[in-house]
Amino acid sequence: MAKPQPHRSVENFLEMLLVERGAAANTIESYGRDLNDFAVFSSARKRNPEDADTRIVRGYMKKLSGYGMAPSTSARKLSALRQYFRFLVAEGYRQDDPSAAIDSPRQGRSLPKYLNEDEVDQLLRAAADRRGSDGKRLVALLEILYATGLRVSELVGLPLAALSRDGTMLIVRGKGDKERMVPLSEPATQAVEIYRQVRQTFLPKRKSQVSDKYLFPSRAKQGFLTRARFGQLLKKLAAEARLDPDRVSPHVLRHSFASHLLAHGADLRSLQQMLGHADIATTQIYTHVLDERLKRLVAEAHPLAGPSDKKI
Repeated sequence: MAKPQPHRSVENFLEMLLVERGAAANTIESYGRDLNDFAVFSSARKRNPEDADTRIVRGYMKKLSGYGMAPSTSARKLSALRQYFRFLVAEGYRQDDPSAAIDSPRQGRSLPKYLNEDEVDQLLRAAADRRGSDGKRLVALLEILYATGLRVSELVGLPLAALSRDGTMLIVRGKGDKERMVPLSEPATQAVEIYRQVRQTFLPKRKSQVSDKYLFPSRAKQGFLTRARFGQLLKKLAAEARLDPDRVSPHVLRHSFASHLLAHGADLRSLQQMLGHADIATTQIYTHVLDERLKRLVAEAHPLAGPSDKKI
């Protein structure tokens, strides 16, 4: 069966995301899949996607629910539709937004999964036990990730030029092509310095101008360590550290960085800046840590929180 071709209005919308909003390639790919799926659904009902009415949008969401799709996934697809229809209205393709009357699927609050500080230490020790250049690279990757909370795509794609002259800061280009400065911890700075002494062993045998500019070069097509490969390395390391590999991923370490930073007194605004969140509402998923800290503070400091025999 032939793969359906993207509809023109969908292509125009995706082009706008790229040119005007500077959306990441993964974001555009995800929106493209969702909207092309909706276009197929609309076409089966004799409508182009830009001509769909509320009945068709509601029917599409009902179909997703019937497939047993997670509410979070359905909500993401509805968000894509809403942005698409708002674009159509703004560009004069249509006068109304048929998705406006559709309620978002109800979602339970999903707390971020993270490792505790001892578990992160186990990972770092296991990486330090690795011999040779592979071990030095893995330690550098982990120390940077745990010190900065970078997205995995930001981490593996770091150019050499991202490091400050003294090696204590990173200039990170994140979502929407926005730059932010992130400090490195002393262990991370030292790990990068040690790794750079063996970095050349990861360059392709035939000199490549593409790979030569990255901090973590590889023989991969894009010239740097792939996200998938880093994920595999982490799973293997987790097993060596006697942790459940299913609990360990680059994103879990990003969550761990954020959770531990808040637990040690950081404020949400600073964390938002370091994580590169455009909206502080995204950063607020980590307030579960603040809740726990407040409970601990009350338990330890409140005058009535001591042993029962001291209470009046």
